[in-house]
Amino acid sequence: MVFLQTLGPFIVPTIEIIIISMALYYLLSFFWNTRAMDLILGFVAFLLIFMFATWFGFPVLQQLMRYFVNSAAIAILIIFQPELRLALAKLSVKGKKLDELTDFEKFLDTFSHSIFRLSDRHIGAIILLENQDSLDEYAARAVLLNAEFSSELIESIFISTSPLHDGAVIMRGTQVVAASVILPLADESLQVSRSMGTRHRAALGISQVCDALAIVVSEETGRVSIARDGIITRGVKIDRFKGVIRSIFNPPKAEMGVRFSFQEWLKSWKKQ
Repeated sequence: MVFLQTLGPFIVPTIEIIIISMALYYLLSFFWNTRAMDLILGFVAFLLIFMFATWFGFPVLQQLMRYFVNSAAIAILIIFQPELRLALAKLSVKGKKLDELTDFEKFLDTFSHSIFRLSDRHIGAIILLENQDSLDEYAARAVLLNAEFSSELIESIFISTSPLHDGAVIMRGTQVVAASVILPLADESLQVSRSMGTRHRAALGISQVCDALAIVVSEETGRVSIARDGIITRGVKIDRFKGVIRSIFNPPKAEMGVRFSFQEWLKSWKKQ
């Protein structure tokens, strides 16, 4: 530290600026085009307003800002729920079997690259990952496949010349249960915009009535979106995509009475 200070009054600030700039660059590149980016922009706006209130001595505005900080902490916990769940899940990895985690990661890598290969080719798609709520009522009105997942199968379903490409695909574990599935469209809400296509409205609609994870690939832009619990996140990058799926379907823990778990998923995967 003393050595750096002897280099001159401008060296230390320059090094600090470079380090901070790099940290901000990687932070923004991770959150860009996600709803977390809106949170960061809002936080910057909040700081500017707080600085304005402090400089000009507005006591009421400063007090309102302090109240806002207390509620914002809860909002951050809700917005970053997938990342927090993933971080907490990693604390209990010690007692899990290595082969189960390895099989899960293999499947997750294959599945993720399949989705983003569709994205690169601008092939529109909508895929539902069934969780605890059964999707049998939707599968019964569609084309039943009951086939093992593969990248080739998914791409052949959603290619524009396929008769099945217009509907959704339901997956249960590694099984592709049904294709050409018709889903309910989302009700009018703040999440529904005029630019939102039928696939996105359908993904948002099914997420409002069950706990399935709906994955959408836009045919126009190639962007990948995720809908869950009535909220859709658009422009998801592959790292965040994997993190969300891990946080929801983290193997191999199962509870009595739960219809679906990744233990069943991994058993099916090992039979391949």
